[in-house]
Amino acid sequence: MAPRILLARHGQTEWSLSGRHTGRTDIPLLEEGRRGAKLLGERLHRPPYDGLAAAEVRTSPLVRASETCALAGFGERATPWDALMEIDYGAYEGLTPAQIHEERPGWFIWRDGVPDGETLDEVTARADEVVAYARSADRDLLVFAHGHILRSIGARWLGLPLDFAARIRLNPTSLSVLGWAYGEAAVESWNETGHLAVG
Repeated sequence: MAPRILLARHGQTEWSLSGRHTGRTDIPLLEEGRRGAKLLGERLHRPPYDGLAAAEVRTSPLVRASETCALAGFGERATPWDALMEIDYGAYEGLTPAQIHEERPGWFIWRDGVPDGETLDEVTARADEVVAYARSADRDLLVFAHGHILRSIGARWLGLPLDFAARIRLNPTSLSVLGWAYGEAAVESWNETGHLAVG
């Protein structure tokens, strides 16, 4: 079987709700985020996924991702992996884009990066590490992580520059699948949130 990577973004937090850049600050899930994580888990345990029994499971060690993983029913199978941590936003941690634009009009994270944080080259290298690992064995890889690093993985899976990540948004508790078409890396699905409409 050709390896796929399934990307699960963590559930809603207070900072993701308000649009604040949440890198390494360990923010817990809101009740809405916990509910979404359970619904995501129910989806992953129904066809066509059926619990992904043969898949390897990895999670960012940050609580919003690891709790999403556990509530979705994969906590006991998951291995924490620092490569899945969110981007280190440095001086922009906790700020909204609007606040940053007051200081730096025209700022664009995927072009300009952040002061005192992770460089775009470092983010690219981390995303490439995840992509290479996902392709290293004939099994699916299910990862629980964060919006910007998962978008970065999506861009690099396709062999595109990191700034392509700006064009592929991800909602909290969404599910995306990266696979293959005609022998080339492809997007099977992206930013699916239909499971959140249940109930």
